[in-house]
Amino acid sequence: MTSEWQRLIRDVPDFPKPGILFKDITPLLAHPEAWKTAIAELAEPYKKKQIQQVVCVESRGFLVGTAVAALLGAGLVPVRKPGKLPAAKLRAEYALEYGTDSLEIHADAFKPGTRVLIVDDVLATGGTTAAVRDLVGRLGGELVGAAFLIELAFLKGREKVAGLDVQALIKY
Repeated sequence: MTSEWQRLIRDVPDFPKPGILFKDITPLLAHPEAWKTAIAELAEPYKKKQIQQVVCVESRGFLVGTAVAALLGAGLVPVRKPGKLPAAKLRAEYALEYGTDSLEIHADAFKPGTRVLIVDDVLATGGTTAAVRDLVGRLGGELVGAAFLIELAFLKGREKVAGLDVQALIKY
């Protein structure tokens, strides 16, 4: 099925800025059977790990994370860009392959000891995932792993999150 999923990932050159080859998942989202199968396979390694909360990253990560959380019977915790969450929050800054940014999570998103899975669409340089790992740790969560539709392995993002169980369906 991986080749089918890869066929449904569109390359968009020079987005969001020149020199970046963006991996667009919208064709996969539009293909019901491939989308359903991809989400099921992404959730599979975590079905017996008592995941209580899926932490997903704005914005495409919300699409993937929501579906995985539903399959796992877990809650959903959004991690957003600054200024988007209404209540008290924690912030972490990180580097992207094309700049810097920061993310926020509600300070009361879950209780210490909660079993957490990070879900996002793409693992690139690992900066976003490292920032989310930091936020989960600051809240006292027990981080079980991180799951991605796509891994851009040539960017070596796994190195930035060494020690974390990382799963990815499609690798480039």
